[in-house]
Amino acid sequence: MTPTPLERPSPELLYLLHGDPAELEAAIAGMRAADLADALRDLAPDAGAKVIAVLPFDLAVQILDEPELAHRRCDIVQRMPEDVAGALIDAMSSDQQADLFRELPEKDRVRLLKLLDAPTREALTLLLQYPPETAGGIMTTEFVSVPTTWTVDQAFTYINEVGRTKETIYTIYCTEPERNTLAHVVSLRDLMLADRSALVIDVGNRRKPLSVVTTADREEVARIMSKYNLLAIPVIDEGGHILGIVTVDDVIDAIVREQTEDVQKFGGMEALDEPYMQISFGSMIKKRGGWLCALFLSEMLTATAMQHFEGEISKAVVLSMFIPLVMSSGGNSGSQATSLIIRALALREIKVRDWWRIAMRELPTGLTLGLILGVIGFVRIEIWQRFHLFDYGQHHLLVAFTVGAALIGIVGFGSLAGSMLPFLLKRLGFDPASASAPFVATLVDVTGLIIYFSVALLILGDTLLR
Repeated sequence: MTPTPLERPSPELLYLLHGDPAELEAAIAGMRAADLADALRDLAPDAGAKVIAVLPFDLAVQILDEPELAHRRCDIVQRMPEDVAGALIDAMSSDQQADLFRELPEKDRVRLLKLLDAPTREALTLLLQYPPETAGGIMTTEFVSVPTTWTVDQAFTYINEVGRTKETIYTIYCTEPERNTLAHVVSLRDLMLADRSALVIDVGNRRKPLSVVTTADREEVARIMSKYNLLAIPVIDEGGHILGIVTVDDVIDAIVREQTEDVQKFGGMEALDEPYMQISFGSMIKKRGGWLCALFLSEMLTATAMQHFEGEISKAVVLSMFIPLVMSSGGNSGSQATSLIIRALALREIKVRDWWRIAMRELPTGLTLGLILGVIGFVRIEIWQRFHLFDYGQHHLLVAFTVGAALIGIVGFGSLAGSMLPFLLKRLGFDPASASAPFVATLVDVTGLIIYFSVALLILGDTLLR
């Protein structure tokens, strides 16, 4: 039975109905393209290709443009008949075309490129020159531009003619007729309120247009658009010629990918190239295994440090009870500092040259936090001793002082090291997000042990460790 429009058909049902376009159209009536893209993502690529091929053309284009289908789009397009694939790709937005062609194998890229119209091929060739994490890589060439010598009436006539083929018409870009450089940006709202006989160059606020260069990082593009509340921002070359625009939805998609990569790096692994349920077993092992091995080898330094203090541990076994406590406290404080600094660097709240100011801020912060934890640790030991919950021996007061003092040093060092590591990686040309929490914790573990037993030797040298 064909479902009512209020029901959301399952991926399997969409496939079963693909042989009857009328029933399929009834099944998806009222559904948004994003929801259909979600459903098709769960189908095998062959099945997804068959369903998209029989959908209404405009809807099929919208579905292929949806980021929800991005990781399946390449496999689906490869399995489509050439005539269907060529027509759909030609109608897609230019930035999504570029994303698709970046994923295609070379043989399919050449094959499908030949099917596109000449203007589409030229725009696509331009976009593929730029890395996907730059403004040039995420821009679209579908924007409305008019000469500065045009009147508002001429601009409206032109918008009516080409508006359906452009990604956005809410902002109009005015260019110098002779040099074709960006001179002015005017909103559709300002155009609608202006006199029809006025020149477009005289409409709106006459300020220098905000723009970004093709090589600008997508995070920088997002920061500018957020700061100035822009729906789109023009992308220009060195000569000031407008090549495309980055729209707010493209920025959102890019930032979601960027933040996903950063979160995965924070966990101590390489960023995944595909959704979790779609990545292969071998790729998962490759992405996670390298970092785990590196961290494991680093943790061996902890065992080496403990071997160095074997004599002290054997004389005062009670000290070994607090090793997990002091080590985890240092790692936690370091991870907090790292997360704060990485985010501040990403938001441009701080710069690499501010490392000294950050160090002077994090060191007293870390020492204060260490003092708080040290007091808690001291009180805990003394309460357990007083109420006979555990016997820490006749030197329990010195043991409590040792744990408390060590926590001050370890948490202080952890905060300082955690805050400086992103600056070091940035200076060396690496992504600061690589300073993951496990990596910081491993670094602080080794130094934490050295601080802990050095404090123990200082306080307990004449008693337990004599």
